[in-house]
Amino acid sequence: MIIWARELSCATDPQELLSRMQTDKSFGDFMRAVLEVLNNQSRILSEATPRQDETPMLQTNPAQSSMDSQNVQFQTKLQSLQAHYSTDNRVITTVRRDHILADAFRNVMHLSSGILQTHHFKVQWAGELGIDAGGPSREFFFKLSHQIFNPYYGLFQYSSQGSYSVEISPFSSQINDALKWFQFAGRVIGCAIIQRQLLDVFFARHFYKAILNIPFSLSDIEGIDVSFYNSLVYLQENDPEDLQLTFSVEEECFGEIVETNLKKGGSKISVTENNKKEYIKLMVNWRLSRGVQEQMEALVKGLRELVPLKHLTPFDARELEWVIAGTPEINFEDWKANTEYSSGYDANHTVIKWFWEVVASYSNEQKLKLLQFVTGTSSIPFEGFKALKTRRFTISFVSEISARLPCSHTCFNTLDLPCYSSFETLKEKLTKAIEECEDFGFG
Repeated sequence: MIIWARELSCATDPQELLSRMQTDKSFGDFMRAVLEVLNNQSRILSEATPRQDETPMLQTNPAQSSMDSQNVQFQTKLQSLQAHYSTDNRVITTVRRDHILADAFRNVMHLSSGILQTHHFKVQWAGELGIDAGGPSREFFFKLSHQIFNPYYGLFQYSSQGSYSVEISPFSSQINDALKWFQFAGRVIGCAIIQRQLLDVFFARHFYKAILNIPFSLSDIEGIDVSFYNSLVYLQENDPEDLQLTFSVEEECFGEIVETNLKKGGSKISVTENNKKEYIKLMVNWRLSRGVQEQMEALVKGLRELVPLKHLTPFDARELEWVIAGTPEINFEDWKANTEYSSGYDANHTVIKWFWEVVASYSNEQKLKLLQFVTGTSSIPFEGFKALKTRRFTISFVSEISARLPCSHTCFNTLDLPCYSSFETLKEKLTKAIEECEDFGFG
């Protein structure tokens, strides 16, 4: 099956493969399962080739010249991360959907850092026919990150109540082989960075700073522990003499009150107006590192096995977030402006107008589900929809079959949208596809 998948991924003449289907029964059975991909592959690949008059990805926009300049610098930094990486070198791994975490851990930790650093990680979903021309890999990183960084598994926790950003959980030390799991998490981040895959996770800002060896600041605590932040701000603005503080902190640990020195002999050193700046800095470091120092070191170790620090230091914390997770904000107008149409559709087609009307009515969560359905990931590159991998978001015409749902080709970011006869039918079918058919479509 993998051999056939390789042939299919390299095919440029569907007729040649169809001819082989007539002489090789087993190959023919395989090919029929993905016939729709074959019939569209040559067209899709040819349309994906940039035209000479096509707007460059980073064309200057007079209204946003500073942002465009930042985009160019950002792309230059990204290119340095792939100094030794080549898509010509491939590692094909089989992963079971219902055991994705265990299978990924075994495969990623088994391979040497040298292989992971220089080889393209291609995925074959166990028991499924398909090719990895990009879609299965995107889906793999998306689903894997959705599990490994999920607070349910105990390695990470939400950084604050009501927040969806995560940080390392202090209680993760109680998990068996916790440091191995964090090294694995670091390798996953490293693989994703090298291969320009986006992960479905947003970390608290201090997490990115820890990776980059950037000192923590007081503002890093504001979104995590407001009361702790406010107390330090008060201290910063007032004389601490009357508070009778020392360079130590007390905390509860397994039912007991434990005193921790912030510096050598800290419990005997009073906080004064002259040394409070040092005290605040040490308190910030303690609050953001307590109980997670070893775990963070293990994660950073796994990451730097693949991406050395020197390749990360050009980025600041915000940029590293963009590299790892893209942006969670969907710009509807940017999406429409960077969508292509094929096989009979265009921007003025009635069905296309209905489509965008439906999408506009969706909640942000539904829009993300649609994006994942078509591209394999709900993350958006920092540069916007024009920077989607393989090709731009594409809607392809399909003759209406009343019971048929829209289907997708995640390898090519393409949605096959039947030419429905009414707005109501389109909305019903599209919504059902993204809500109920998580893995529907073709890789």
